[in-house]
Amino acid sequence: MTNPLLQFDTLTDFQAIRPEHVTPAMDQLLADASTALERAVSADVPADYDALSATLGVATERLGRAWGAVGHLNQVADSPELRAAHAENLPKVTEFFTRQGSDERLYAKYKAVASSPAAEQLNPARRQALNHWLRDFKLGGADLQGDAKTRFAAIQDRMAELSQAFSNHVLDATDAFAYYASAEELAGVPEDAVAAARSAAEAEGKDGHKITLHFPSYFPVMQYGSNRALRETLYRAYATRASEFGPADRDNSAVMSELLTLRAEEAALLGYANYAEVSLASKMARSPAEVMSFLRDLAQRARPSAEQDLSDLRAFAKAELGLADLQAWDVAYASEKLKEARYAFSDQEVKAYLPLPKVLQGLFGIIETLFEVAIRPADAPVWHESVRFYRIERGSELVGEFYLDPHARPGKRPGAWMDNARDRWKRADTGSLQTPVAFLVCNFAAPVGDKPALLNHDDVITLFHEFGHGLHHLLTRVEDLGVSGIGGVEWDAVELPSQFMENFCWEWEVIKHLSAHVDSGEPLPRALYDKMLAAKNFQSGLQTLRQVEFGLYDMRLHTEADAAQRVLPIVQEVRAEVAVMQAPEFSRTPNTFSHIFAGGYSAGYYSYKWAEVLSADAWSAFEEQGVLNADTGRRYRREILEMGGSRPALDSFKAFRGREPSIDALLRHQGMAN
Repeated sequence: MTNPLLQFDTLTDFQAIRPEHVTPAMDQLLADASTALERAVSADVPADYDALSATLGVATERLGRAWGAVGHLNQVADSPELRAAHAENLPKVTEFFTRQGSDERLYAKYKAVASSPAAEQLNPARRQALNHWLRDFKLGGADLQGDAKTRFAAIQDRMAELSQAFSNHVLDATDAFAYYASAEELAGVPEDAVAAARSAAEAEGKDGHKITLHFPSYFPVMQYGSNRALRETLYRAYATRASEFGPADRDNSAVMSELLTLRAEEAALLGYANYAEVSLASKMARSPAEVMSFLRDLAQRARPSAEQDLSDLRAFAKAELGLADLQAWDVAYASEKLKEARYAFSDQEVKAYLPLPKVLQGLFGIIETLFEVAIRPADAPVWHESVRFYRIERGSELVGEFYLDPHARPGKRPGAWMDNARDRWKRADTGSLQTPVAFLVCNFAAPVGDKPALLNHDDVITLFHEFGHGLHHLLTRVEDLGVSGIGGVEWDAVELPSQFMENFCWEWEVIKHLSAHVDSGEPLPRALYDKMLAAKNFQSGLQTLRQVEFGLYDMRLHTEADAAQRVLPIVQEVRAEVAVMQAPEFSRTPNTFSHIFAGGYSAGYYSYKWAEVLSADAWSAFEEQGVLNADTGRRYRREILEMGGSRPALDSFKAFRGREPSIDALLRHQGMAN
């Protein structure tokens, strides 16, 4: 049997991968990697950068790529069989990478590389990669001995298992809920959302309209539905997913407590005061205190705007909607009505001008203009019929390739993300250049009938955001593993290119080229755009406080000694400090906070606001010189996107901007400048 997970000369054949392929492939690749590790630490392999890459780098890159493909399918095409295969192999893969990262023999060899005369001749990217490896050995427990090392490895295995369980519980709780609404209950809900709900019910042979907790189904009802009882029903279901209010086998309460306990224990083993210090060891921010000071300062600046936002909303809801006691399930609905009244347009009106094919055409045009590449549709085996595949070229050179998976569906985890399928690398075994490949995943509403999928403006912003991550991965010119693309970029700077791309969604020169009415083909009218722009900072104070709340909660969870026993009390304390509107008592937001419990953002959620300072300031260069200025685009590409993680993010920012970053641009962009 040819195992598609063991084919590395071509793109992964996702159509051919079956759950039964996973264990045989992992067993072979883990055996190969273990053999390579033993050879790398032996006297046969000198303390030399190239020798170690050729021996160990090749084997671990293959293992990482194959396991990455399995993990990706687990995210976008979940099935009981695939989940079982993933769960069976997760401990084995985790054990290997933990063992490699804590191997004192390998650590000693890399230290020998770093102290050798040859190290002085390494190029800057390789020196940076070497510095990162030495740091990561320390964080990986390479300095630990005996029982401490054994315990450290056990912690890594258990944390990987718990993170996967957390993610599974969120997906299962999201998939498990369905409400079959009558046409009357959906009064006010947009036609396309009603049609999609009707189709979903019909596909199951049921009456009514199927509403789920997947965002494209859930949110239109919350935003437009005038039936308050239905909004409350859906909100309660959404806000209590994966909690004690549902089945015990999907409750994430114990998972969160155990994860926090283990992270604190890991930090203690490594000699840190708390897990936040471990997390920040590889970030721009220098201490938890610095992060919390940054967040609290931002909260103080945003609070007057947020208080005004809420006051306006409550007054409007009472006077115009008869909602004297504004509740959490009323906020999206009342906010949409207030926005329509204040700015005389609705998101639904805008949505008709944003069919996905036209938006992609406009997005690709920006990328091609600014970054001097061409994007071409191409063929590749995919995991679902709605997935598209593209090549990025510069002249006759293949720069990179990407998969775009745009639509929500059962078995696909909520949210939007970019992940690397393959890194740019001058391969140590063949000397050939391996070009990068990316996964770009969103959860937009699927097309209904013969019309293309329509995006709201927030969807367009999400699409541009994920493409910013994708460009960071795909346009790199660095050829060394660990620092090419987003590899090695400090986590609190990795959002710079993604948030930077969001700014294009507010420019008339851009909007008019990526919009075309689904029926008439006419571009978005300038008058409607002007209303959107006037509403750009609508409730920006509330939104900023919401992000600060998440970031501060995350940082407190990972600094306070008793956090594992106080998961809910801490979120309530943070809300009391930061929020201007309190969540209902039954809300269990932490139970689905996948970013910090299953997504790599633990003690790092602040990164969104931290990087927003960088991205807003970077964007101001384009404001000064023209948003589609090719010279500015070329400089941004060369100093930030192409450099990847080969130098500190602050150095890349200063090389592009000519100075240190300033918070002024962010406050100005969000209408909160003094």
